[in-house]
Amino acid sequence: MNIGNQTGSTDAAAAAARAKAPLSFGMELEYTEISDVGRVRTGNEDYLGSVQPDSPQRVRSHGWLFAVADGVGGHDLGEVASRSAIESILDGFRSSVAGESHFALLNRLILAANTRIIDAGHAAHANMATTVVACVLRYDRATIAHVGDSRCYVIRRGQATQVTRDHTVANEQFRVGILSSSELERAETRHVLSRSLGSELIVKPDVTEQQLFAGDVLLLCSDGLHGSVTGADMAAILGPEADLKAAALRLVSLANERDGNDNISALIVRIKNVERVGMYRGRPYRLP
Repeated sequence: MNIGNQTGSTDAAAAAARAKAPLSFGMELEYTEISDVGRVRTGNEDYLGSVQPDSPQRVRSHGWLFAVADGVGGHDLGEVASRSAIESILDGFRSSVAGESHFALLNRLILAANTRIIDAGHAAHANMATTVVACVLRYDRATIAHVGDSRCYVIRRGQATQVTRDHTVANEQFRVGILSSSELERAETRHVLSRSLGSELIVKPDVTEQQLFAGDVLLLCSDGLHGSVTGADMAAILGPEADLKAAALRLVSLANERDGNDNISALIVRIKNVERVGMYRGRPYRLP
């Protein structure tokens, strides 16, 4: 298990970026994480976390978990909300039942995190809220859940595809046809969240599943990154030969060059190998 909340300049972030060695059984991957305070803010309200399986059995029964949260600006104690969300999700994942459906699991973990944040806010007499994006990897699948505008991208063959949908007022209006795509880009409500953890008693995460292939890169990030770094930039920086630590630093540096008004966080996972499986009546079986 690894959780982190690093602050400081890009130089300080260089020391905080960490690459993990791939395991040698089942799905194999490497990852790195980085969080930077940006050029304007004095504190970091982003928080990152991960759980790594410690045995071949845990690779197949649970897999890996990665998550990024971004405390909501304009609310109290955003840094407490983001940390509470990540710690709740990681705790729930570590104690989850072997083989539990990741779709059901992520729904349950995010609802539990929402409750923890609300309880913490009541105890502190504060209104706390955060976004979150979480990803569980097992076999040849990624199950991704999110609330708010923290995103997940899949980078494959030089293309970055956003696989989450921002929960913002403007984006919801775009989906129902009130705003055009050009109006969406200019809308004042494009940064106003329509969903977040801690803002309502009940929250509905969006949960999706993606098939993974060797060479794929997953990028989980806060809006401090994707607000100023394009998908084309991400794909170029996270190419097949890129060193993940150096790429993470380059992404943060680029976000600071172009904006830097918000905290910037990224959790990057490169898939080295996968274990091909099919499903029959909810049970996996190995494919040749």
